[in-house]
Order: sequence, then structure tokens, then C-alpha cells
Amino acid sequence: MLPYAAYLRVYEPLSAFTERDRAYWAAYADSKDRPRRAFALEAEHAEAVRRLLGVSPMPAPGGESTNAYLRRIEDTLYVCPWQSRLRSWLAFARFRGGTPPRLADRFVPRAIAEQTVDDFDRFKQNGGSAALRTHIRTSTWHVPTPWFVPFDSAERWLVLGRQEENAQEPSAATTTAPARNLLYVTSMAQARRRVARALVVIRRHVGEVSTLTEVEEVGRWLEDFHPHSLVELDYGGLVHLMDDATLQADQSAAELAAALTGLDTGQEELAFAMYQRVIVRWKSIQALESAN
Repeated sequence: MLPYAAYLRVYEPLSAFTERDRAYWAAYADSKDRPRRAFALEAEHAEAVRRLLGVSPMPAPGGESTNAYLRRIEDTLYVCPWQSRLRSWLAFARFRGGTPPRLADRFVPRAIAEQTVDDFDRFKQNGGSAALRTHIRTSTWHVPTPWFVPFDSAERWLVLGRQEENAQEPSAATTTAPARNLLYVTSMAQARRRVARALVVIRRHVGEVSTLTEVEEVGRWLEDFHPHSLVELDYGGLVHLMDDATLQADQSAAELAAALTGLDTGQEELAFAMYQRVIVRWKSIQALESAN
């Protein structure tokens, strides 16, 4: 759980869960002790730091999180479980796969790493592939371009201190947003429709490129969830890398949509210019990872 990370989340309606989970999440929503939205990311990050800075670092929690992000629209409760243990296992597997063993051992002692891998293997054997479905995707230091595809510029919700650029955020009545944040929220139906259109346009006018594969991956992930879910893109800790003027000027979803429309209508120069604006913006943010 890094502080400079963005999140793509799916909130499923309460009806999508098992009877046991429905009862739990309904009671959880009414609890006064659950972490509130304004402090949830800080709580997740602080818990991860405590685990990793301990005398014996723990790459994953000993048990699965019992917390979730919640949204309520009219009478429908939507739930996005944190799944901190599963997400930590998956992140640790990526870390181990991309880090030389000697360097990895400096971060996590080999015995602890092997125990973590064994625990994850047992979990996969008991739960199967369905158990690996996460409601939250994380990206450090940037927002991947395909993550903007499911959203429309009208679904953008920017908060700078007390000033709200768009007050039509769907859960404003029941969740407290951080004092400074940028979110997009849409319905699952809209998200899938936009991803499908993007795939058609890219295949027709560009062909088999890496962007196509990345958009396909987002589409497959969305298909795993209830059709009446909500989809959210949260800039998370990335807002701390951007000043107010930069956040106000960031229209990545609108620019990517304009690029796709330009491709589909033969306006190739417009399409290229809009796409480059998105790419250059996020490369400049991502470069901060290696800055002194």
C-alpha cells in the first residue's frame, strides 16, 4: 500500500453477495466504528507500514480485512471490500517475480517470503480462481491510460479544499470525501459499453497494439462483477504529486474519449494530439518516482 497510488474500484450491490456476507455488510454499514472514507486510505497505508517495518516484516496480513468502501444510492448499498490480504499477496507475487532474489531477500527475509508464498498457495488451492477476484486495482505513481476508458468527463468529481467542481458525486450523501481528491464514478453498464466501443475503434483503426491488450484486460476484469455495480477511479495519493492548477487542468478521460472519437471519424491529427496530452501528462507524474 504505497501513498502515491491510484485505485480502480468496483462496488457491487449488496444483493451480489452471499446471504452471510449480506448480513455482515449491512451491519457494517450501520456501524459507527468502521473507518470513514476520508481516512480509509490513510488507515490502509498505516497498517501496511506497521507490518513491513516490524522486527519480522509481514508482506501480507495474517487474516483478511473486514473493512470495505461503501456507497449508498437511494435505497441500494454498494460494497467494495478492501481485501487487503489478497491484494498484498498478489502485490508480493509481482514483487518477487520482478526482483532479483538477492535484492528481494534484503527487503523480506527468505524464510518469511517462503511462508508467505506457501500461505498464498494454500489459499489458491482452497478457493480456486474465483477467490483471486479483487474489487480494487492499484497503480503506483500514475493512472494507466486504459483506466480512463470506462468514464465520461461529466462523471469527474474534483475537490480542492472546500471547493467542489462537480457536486453530483453519487454517494455524496453517505460518504465523506477527503479534503482534496479527484474521482470518476460510473455505472457498470456505462463502463462496459465504453470499453466495448474503445476496443472496436482501436481494432479498426490501430490494430493489435499494447493499448488494445490493456483495454481488453480492463474489460475482462469488469465482466467478473454484478452488472448493476458501480465503477470508480480514485486518484488517491497521486493528488499529493499535483498542485491545484494541475488537477483542475487534468481532463484525461475527456481527452482520451476525444482521441477515440477522432480515430473513428478520420480526424487522425486530433486523435494523436489528444492521446499525446494524456501520455505526456502521466509520464511527467510517473517520472517523479525516480526523482531525488
